[in-house]
Amino acid sequence: MPRRHDGMRRGIVIAFLLLTSCIPKVDPPPERAVPNLAQPSKQTLQCHADLRDEEIEFRVLPDRQFDGGCSAIGAVQLRDIGTPVSNLGAMTCPLARGLARWAREAVQTAALQWMKSRVTRIESLGSYACRPVNGLAGNRLSEHGRANAVDIAAFVFADGRRITVLDGWKAEDEGVRRFLRTVHQAGCRRFDVALGPDANALHRDHFHFDMGQRRYCR
Repeated sequence: MPRRHDGMRRGIVIAFLLLTSCIPKVDPPPERAVPNLAQPSKQTLQCHADLRDEEIEFRVLPDRQFDGGCSAIGAVQLRDIGTPVSNLGAMTCPLARGLARWAREAVQTAALQWMKSRVTRIESLGSYACRPVNGLAGNRLSEHGRANAVDIAAFVFADGRRITVLDGWKAEDEGVRRFLRTVHQAGCRRFDVALGPDANALHRDHFHFDMGQRRYCR
């Protein structure tokens, strides 16, 4: 009898192992972000109200904290500011508000003054990106890593022209040069930091705007 029971036990164990070997193993997805359940600050709620008052269409995004110290806290995604802007992801609300006002007021005014045509699309290189300043290991965290910066690379006009920061900053056409310098200077007034081709070689092809903790324009 004991041998029979031992044989039955072995049979059950073998059957169980065969069954479980047929079930595919699925690794749990990597935890890329942890939600922040804190209530929005008064400043963030006021910023939302400002966007609504100015008829800017946006979507509130959940607070997220990522590995490496990166985060997107109090962020929104712009849907319609009057002028389409490509490649925009999460942006802190103050940055989104500044970008919308810059595009509506400064960019369109400068476009009509210097290019005699309205801007129909602004091309960005993106907003949120978890990386150090200038993408160099060892540097402090970029404001892009806090969804607090945006890079602008080009402008498309109603008359079909497309002006890039890279080719237009030192263009022979005075109107192109003045347009780019005007919108860059307007960025200096609306954002905490505004960098362009005169800042360094890394910004030769775009304007960097952010709402960091210091004031700097170059």
